[in-house]
This record gives sequence, C-alpha cells and structure tokens, in this order.
Amino acid sequence: MRGAAMSLTAAASGLVVFLLSVSVVQGQRVWGVTYSSTEICAVKGSTVEIRCSYTYPSRWKRGENTVQKTFWLTQKEGAQLVDPKTDSEYAGRVENLCENNNCTLRIRNLTESDSAEFRFRFKTSKDIFWGIPVTLSVTDLQVNVSRSGLSTHLQCLSSCPPGHTSYIWFKNGQEVKEETSSYADFRYDPADSSSCALKGYEDFPSPSVYAPKLPSVSESPSAEIEEGSSVTLTCSSDANPAANYTWYKTEQNADLSSVNEGPRLVLSSIQSSDSGQYYCRADNLLGSTISDPFSIDVKYSPKPPSVSVSPSAEIEEGSSVTLTCSSDANPAANYTWYKEDEDSPKASGQIFTITDFRAEHSGSYSCGAQNKLGRSNSTFHLIVVAGSQNLLSFVTIPVVLLAVISLSVFLWIRRKRASRDSSEPEERADNREECVPDQPEQQEDLQYASVHFSNNRADPLYSNMRAAQPLRHTEQQEVPEDAAVKFSSAAPRTRSQDSEEDPAALYSTVNKSR
Repeated sequence: MRGAAMSLTAAASGLVVFLLSVSVVQGQRVWGVTYSSTEICAVKGSTVEIRCSYTYPSRWKRGENTVQKTFWLTQKEGAQLVDPKTDSEYAGRVENLCENNNCTLRIRNLTESDSAEFRFRFKTSKDIFWGIPVTLSVTDLQVNVSRSGLSTHLQCLSSCPPGHTSYIWFKNGQEVKEETSSYADFRYDPADSSSCALKGYEDFPSPSVYAPKLPSVSESPSAEIEEGSSVTLTCSSDANPAANYTWYKTEQNADLSSVNEGPRLVLSSIQSSDSGQYYCRADNLLGSTISDPFSIDVKYSPKPPSVSVSPSAEIEEGSSVTLTCSSDANPAANYTWYKEDEDSPKASGQIFTITDFRAEHSGSYSCGAQNKLGRSNSTFHLIVVAGSQNLLSFVTIPVVLLAVISLSVFLWIRRKRASRDSSEPEERADNREECVPDQPEQQEDLQYASVHFSNNRADPLYSNMRAAQPLRHTEQQEVPEDAAVKFSSAAPRTRSQDSEEDPAALYSTVNKSR
C-alpha cells in the first residue's frame, strides 16, 4: 500500500517541529523505511524529532528474519557517515527511541552546525537495509532593521521555506501581533525592544532589537595620567544592531566637539591641554544615547612661574612690597622664595611681603614652584629708589650748589673785567679827548678833578672838564662832587715830545648829576 503520510511529533520540551512530508513507503512484507518528512526546518535552540517506520519480510533467504539492531547515521558535507550517538558534537544531546517498528531520532538544543543529512538503517538476522536521506536545516531567527527616509522597518528573517507558517511579534517580551508577512506592522518606540518567532516556536523567539543603552567608558591604564604618557578610552553599549560610536570633548564654551569615531579613543603623548571631560555617543538605526562625562586629569610639573609686584610703580625706600608667584601645575605647586647669594630661602608660600623696604633689600630674587613631578624657577630684580623726603633733599642740594657756583663765576668775571679796565686807562684817554671851552652854558655842570702823579713827572697833564648829560630818572645814581684821579707813568717825558701825541696824557670828565 502506497500513500502520503505526514505527522507532527511533540518534542520533550513541548515544542512542535514542522515536518514537510515526502512519503517513502515500502510494501508489506518487503524491505522499506517511511519518514514523516525528508526536509525538516527547525529553529536554533529548539528540539527536533526525526521519525520513521520500517518494514521487513518475516522470512528471508529460506529462513526466519528478525531485527537485531536499529541506528541513525549522519553525513555532513564532505565527511563520512557517523553515528550521532558516538559523535562528540552530539554528546548528551541525541536519543534513538525505537518501539514496534517505529524509531525517532531526538536532538536537543539545536545549533546551526547540526544542519546535515540523516539516514535510518536497521539490521536483521538475514540482511541490512538503508532508508533514503532526510535533510535537517537549523535556522537562526533574526529581526532585520532597515530605514527608508524617516521610517524604520522590522523584518523577521529565517531560512525556513516561506508560506507554511505565521510570524509572532513581541514587544518588550509581550506578544503583540500575529502576521503572515515577515514584516512588522505595529507602532514602536526607540525605547522598546522587539523580537519575532515562528508560530509553534513561540518559546524560541529571535534575539530582540533595540536602541543603544547608556554607554560605559573604561580607561587603560587606570593609573594616574602623567603628561607624555598614552591613554586609551573604550566605549561600550548594549545595542542590537551593534552600535556605532563617536567621541566628543567639552570645549571652554561648553560646546561638544567631535574628536574621534569608533569604540576606542587613543590619546598618545598626552598633554595638559588634553585634560577635560569626554563623552561617548552610541547610535544605531533605532536610536542613540550619550554616556555620562568621563574626566581626564593630566598631571604635569610646574610651568615657568610668573611674578607680579605690588605696587607696580617704583619702590620707594621704607615702603611695603608684595610679591606674588603663579605657576600652572597639576597637582598645585608649592612656592619658595630665594635671594641671590643667600643659601637659605627668604620665605615660602605663593605670596612674599617685604615691609620697610631698604637699599639692602635690592637685588635678584627667584621664585621656585615645585610639585612631585618637577620644579621650575623664575628670576627677577628689585631696585629701591629714594623716598619722597630724601628725594627732595637730593634735588635741592645740587640746585643750591649750582647757584652758588654760578654766582661765584659771575663775581669772578666781573672782578676780572674791573681789573682789566683799571690797567688800560691810557688807551681809553685818547679816545675821550674833548674840548669844552666853547660851551659856557654848561659851565655850571663842570666839576674839577685834582690829578696826582706818583712818579713826579715834569710834563703837565691836562684835564678837560665837561658837563655830563643828566641821567634818566630811572637810572639816577649819586655821583661824588669831586673825583680824584691818580696816574702812574713808567718813565718821565720831555717837552720835546709835546709835538707828538702823548700817550700818557689822560683826560677826565667829571659829570654832575642834575
């Protein structure tokens, strides 16, 4: 008897495997094996049962024929036939159950590598008989995510032949809809997770798809970060489909700037400017999320210090001076103050104050900034100037001294001129000779001078008297009524020389003020 046969057998887990039946029927009292299906599609992780029945003649080759052994063999592509019960890949997952000419091969916890051909064989006391191969395909259900414009689409994918089953959709673990199409037709939120299953395999849904969860950032090495070293930041987020990663750093204006793409950010030869807060953003077709800030704190030795002086004007003697030292360092620097040619420090701390500044305080000073990673110095000079009172004395004394010197020079020059005028009277007398007898109207202004000669010369000297013009009111001075003029001559003169101009003759005019 020949006919079509199809059966669904419940697995131990309560799941039903879809069996596509192709009849293989043997005639009664003849050799034969009948399978429930020769093409089986099962879902990964489920349990499958491959069932068959067999027949054989009770008598064969002139003798009684009885079954002695039944077993299943599998053959993967390019490999030899092996018994699954003895193959290490199936260890603990395979059972061969036979009763009343019906046998079942049960395989639990299917994997995609279990996809292969299986054949049933039995041995009797007279002969051995083989059944035709049965093909087992193990599929891994997946939800495919695609985008068209602003719309996102979900599709349930499997390797099972289409049209023989329905798809069950789940949202956040709850069944929401049954569809004959593999595409989801329901509204969902990026915060939701979605999965699908084949009808009859509801306990073996596909992996869920969802937007990235909050990313986490790890640092390697996790020790303290020193300037010049290298640091690797790694971002990870639970997401399906897998997330893409982008790194950002907070700028001074609080904006985020992109610094790298990919799950890892490598900061090689790190500098103090690399300190700051970093963020990692994870995104896929279902959504995106950004990590909490991750702080990078780069440690470095002090930079060259800068020194400020207060007050910034000239330092007057007796005043107070405050010096402030500043250096960029991490950790913060400790400060020490030194003076040139002095071994002991003058002070410690960022601020150094000198009260009652004196001349001995002038000189070169240095500020040293130090932390555990290094040290840096800065040198500067302080010079004291005179105070306001001393400065007045300092200016006044030279001025007075200059005035005295100038007056002395003036008096010396005046005395020099007076001496020169008295030593050259004879030269000026000839130039001043005048006759005044024809001016009787001015006689009343004439004054008389008596002339004395120290050398008792015999030659007469003439003295012409004339009235002097009145002095202006603003220039009036008292002039003595009588003037005595003395003349000296180096040698006596004779009368024979009278015809020549006598250089020794001096003429004196005495004017009386009106």
